[in-house]
Amino acid sequence: MLYTVVAAAILVYLPFTVVGYARMQVGYDSSAPRAMFDKLPSYAQRANWAHQNSFETFIIFSAAALMAYVTGQSSAVAIGAAIAFVVARAFYSLCYIFNIPWARSLMFAIGNISSFTLFILSLISVSSKAN
Repeated sequence: MLYTVVAAAILVYLPFTVVGYARMQVGYDSSAPRAMFDKLPSYAQRANWAHQNSFETFIIFSAAALMAYVTGQSSAVAIGAAIAFVVARAFYSLCYIFNIPWARSLMFAIGNISSFTLFILSLISVSSKAN
């Protein structure tokens, strides 16, 4: 479970490597780095948006995965949900960069379902131990 949190954290920054490449192509201006985003090609702008969205989803996933870890979730469903999140988020970034909106939305949904599955499994576990 903890390895998927590390993998998800790494995935947050992978789209930004595309942005970095594009920034070097248009000429990086260290005095106004954020002003450059409007000058980037569309694929790099989408990579930046994927990077920003990755922070948002990582917050939810890391809480869910750590909650699952603390409550001892080691079932195939829990591990599968954690792995599915990481795989979906990797494909999410690719679909965003290559401008495949329907697939990007599908990957977003799979990632969210995976996180909420971990929350639900953890809550069920805690609830059953309290009784």
